[in-house]
Amino acid sequence: MAMVKVPEQKVILCATDRKSTLGLDNFDKIYHIGDKDIKLQLWDTGGMERVASITSSYYKFSEAAILVFSLDNPSSFHSLSQHLLDIVTYAETAKIFLCGNKTDLVKEPPQISEAEIESFCEQCQSLITNSYQISCKTNEGVEEMFTDIAYQLVNSNRARLELQSMEKHGFKITQSTEELSDESCLC
Repeated sequence: MAMVKVPEQKVILCATDRKSTLGLDNFDKIYHIGDKDIKLQLWDTGGMERVASITSSYYKFSEAAILVFSLDNPSSFHSLSQHLLDIVTYAETAKIFLCGNKTDLVKEPPQISEAEIESFCEQCQSLITNSYQISCKTNEGVEEMFTDIAYQLVNSNRARLELQSMEKHGFKITQSTEELSDESCLC
């Protein structure tokens, strides 16, 4: 499982020389969405039980979470419900994305069907923002997934970003300390 944080949002690009997550991994990448530069920051927990006690602190300020499962491992898919519960509990406002990995296994049909993925998303009652199928081994779909996630986060946070921009470059209305005379006009 991966958690994406904003404003220091997280992203991972897979590489063929990467091994499985052994603890907590952390990766950053800047995405240019419209006129905004968004730094995605990925905290990869690997979904392991031995780090579960500290992962709740990583959820706290996350803007997004990516539930990753292996298309050739049904048990990884069936454990998503528990991870989803953790996200909803600890990162109440996070957008949740579903990611099926290992599309590179074209010789064998995936053990998790499109219908099962769609059914899971329907059962989650619109908690899942979007789903993707990627290959970390070949990097197929990885960049597109993170670009889409960055785009979705910018759109969902547009009002907050515009307010921050206005605070930096806008004006501030303050109450005048001068008393107005009866003849003065407020217009």
